[in-house]
Amino acid sequence: MYKTYDTEVAKRFTIYNSLFLDLPFDHIFRTGTMLPLLSTACQKGFESKKTPREIIEGFFEEMLPENPDKERTDLLFQMIQYVERQVVLFDSIEDAAYEKINDLGGKGSIRAMINRAESDHKKAELIEKLKTFSVRLTLTAHPTQFYPGNVLGIITDLEDAIRKDDIGRINLLLQQLGKTGFINREKPSPYEEAVSLIWYLENVFYQSISDITIRLLSSLNIPLNEWENPGLLKVGFWPGGDRDGNPFVTHQTTLQVAERLKKWVLRCYYRDLRKLRRRLTFKHVEEVILKVEKGIYSTLFEEVSVYENLDQLLADLKEARAALVTHHEGLFLELLDEFILKVRIFGFHFAYMDMRQDSRKHDGLWEEIFKLKGIEFAETEHEQIEQILSCSSLPDVAYFKEEFHCEMLQSFGAIETIQEKNGEAALHRYIISNCQSAKHLLEVYQLAKLTLGEGKEQLPLDVVPLFETIDDLAEAPQIMDWLYKLPEYRKHLSTRGDKQTIMLGFSDGTKDGGYLKANWSILRAKEEMTRVSRENGIQVVFFDGRGGPPARGGGNMHNFYASLGENVENAEIQVTIQGQTISANYGKQASCTYNFEQLLSAGLENHLYADAERNLNQAQRDLIEELANLGYESYKEFKNHPKFVPYLEHVTPLKYFGMTNIGSRPLKRGKGEGLKFEDLRAIPFVGSWAQMKQNIPGFYGVGSAISQMEKKKGLKELKNLYQESLFFRTLLGNSMQSLNKCFYPATSYLKNNEAYGDFWQLMFEEYGRSVDQLKKVSQLEELMGDNLVSKASISIRERIVLPLITIQQYAIQKMLEDGKPSEVLQRLVLRSMFGIINAARNAA
Repeated sequence: MYKTYDTEVAKRFTIYNSLFLDLPFDHIFRTGTMLPLLSTACQKGFESKKTPREIIEGFFEEMLPENPDKERTDLLFQMIQYVERQVVLFDSIEDAAYEKINDLGGKGSIRAMINRAESDHKKAELIEKLKTFSVRLTLTAHPTQFYPGNVLGIITDLEDAIRKDDIGRINLLLQQLGKTGFINREKPSPYEEAVSLIWYLENVFYQSISDITIRLLSSLNIPLNEWENPGLLKVGFWPGGDRDGNPFVTHQTTLQVAERLKKWVLRCYYRDLRKLRRRLTFKHVEEVILKVEKGIYSTLFEEVSVYENLDQLLADLKEARAALVTHHEGLFLELLDEFILKVRIFGFHFAYMDMRQDSRKHDGLWEEIFKLKGIEFAETEHEQIEQILSCSSLPDVAYFKEEFHCEMLQSFGAIETIQEKNGEAALHRYIISNCQSAKHLLEVYQLAKLTLGEGKEQLPLDVVPLFETIDDLAEAPQIMDWLYKLPEYRKHLSTRGDKQTIMLGFSDGTKDGGYLKANWSILRAKEEMTRVSRENGIQVVFFDGRGGPPARGGGNMHNFYASLGENVENAEIQVTIQGQTISANYGKQASCTYNFEQLLSAGLENHLYADAERNLNQAQRDLIEELANLGYESYKEFKNHPKFVPYLEHVTPLKYFGMTNIGSRPLKRGKGEGLKFEDLRAIPFVGSWAQMKQNIPGFYGVGSAISQMEKKKGLKELKNLYQESLFFRTLLGNSMQSLNKCFYPATSYLKNNEAYGDFWQLMFEEYGRSVDQLKKVSQLEELMGDNLVSKASISIRERIVLPLITIQQYAIQKMLEDGKPSEVLQRLVLRSMFGIINAARNAA
């Protein structure tokens, strides 16, 4: 694969990159000529231990000695724009070669999974598991995608032109790219964020999910019309429902997004029906299909809802199917069955919306509820729970003084409206961020019961706790065990199929406890919650809040899910996908199909093949526990360093994330002045380290932990663990990816900074220690030596953006050393961010 990558990607980039020089723009030739010289100056400069300021100023003294400062600065901005477009070109070339550099039919594919099951006589077991298994990818509104919609459109067309080697069209698209702005002039609204993600539902997921399901069933000789589990592959959706800290999301937003989802899935159905009707031209069939087409047309374009619910639509389609079988010997039956399956998969909801809010907001709401009722809120948690569950009615919304509390109550009304219009599947979960106790879960349960559940025998809502910090993860099994034993909540679960979904936050877990401790704590929490759930007769479903990079639970997710072992419930895989991870891994037909199949296969293989590589023995567990605790102590000491928060606030580009106009969410939770660590959102936190090319959350503590283990007992046990455990191998492999994206020479000027020199030295030493120790444990000569394609991709991307990294650090260094902010330098920092993060694809 590496040779293929070199031919199809690396060499093509060199060829197509030369087209930039011929673009008919005044400054392009000059910029394109100067940029390679700057790249060389950066590379050689860092090799000779120059600072970013020395590199940039030395470059100008040599190349533009007589030019005024404004001309020099203008050239830097032009270079930034040029590099941004080089990144787009590289993305498009890599995407165009996707099928050639990834083995679509190899390990992790449906075909490979079925072949293996058949050869091992596990086909019947596979089919049985498929009847209840599910993979749900939840698209989130977290803003890490820096390309506006019009640029995404150019990227799609550019990829197509590259696939066809159409040089003329490539040249025209590069011209368009050169004239198209890369920056949103204004922040998008939550609704606009949702609209941009619905594009992926309509143009990618609708086709990919259908294609995978149909191929899977056909390979297993299962008739499409007999398939019992249309929810095998699902897409979740957070834009418009995720209220956690986003003051701009309202119940009206939720209603708008749900309406848009319904209309857009009906558009997909309408297009399919028009094609279908060209084949089903027979008596008794055509009139039914025409009726369905007109019904959907009326809903879409005439605002007349012909189909009040999904069952009515399916009834008409089944009538057409029966007529086709009875009167026409099933001619073109497979086409109709495929369409019916799509309708069963996507319903009227298209994607499964979730509502999410911080537990502290519910605390405040209940305090005002009891205040309005003239009841003093009890002091102990147990008494508060009794008060909450005894509450039989809520004050009218008009009596609430806090406007936000009114909005929270209206949100429950929005859930009811959406379920009536789009079906219960459209929005049936409420996620509680920062969940720290049973009370936090019961607060939402009782609010839902008194609003959405009023007058109903059963509450049509799943209440989902989200455990995030290391302490919360440790307490989670005990909290859930207590809830399972609470008669009222247990009765509610029995009406929900004895199933409880629990969300776990990789991003905030890593931010709180460091890389090793967070990942190990989440695995242990899953195992313990699996145990208590099974003991109470509950099937637990784990929903992982993962980001793109390893520091936020990303990296190679497929191996993680394949490595969990039999002590973790394996009913479903649920995971968040966001930002560049959506566009990079699921933004095109080929990549979406490949990655969906990989996740599906990982979950199924974990069930079918419970071998030693997936199940840790006690000695292995003790070893990882010891390593994780050592890493935690090292990270905790670093996190508590007095310069930790000031460094983030005053040195890194953290504050600039709020100026990028890529998302509607504020930079941090809370409204207070000053920066508090606990209020930091994971994306700007991890993203800031990524911009500095320091990637602290993805490795800090790993090197120290292994070094201490080496001194105590040598590395033989860890080396054996790396070879024998897929979980441990994946854990360290993803950390290697973080380390491979580091570039400490860019910030080495900080070692001489009076305020932050010692702090930088701590980071640099742990970086070097982690690289050395991971090579020892993995017995690889170089990091990611067993994944040369990914390593090559990272290397080229980092080389492309090296001038941007240098320019950004030049601006930061100059402001630090001059001791004053500068509008021009701040703009350089901000404009450099876009290309750096886009090149990394999963950096935030």
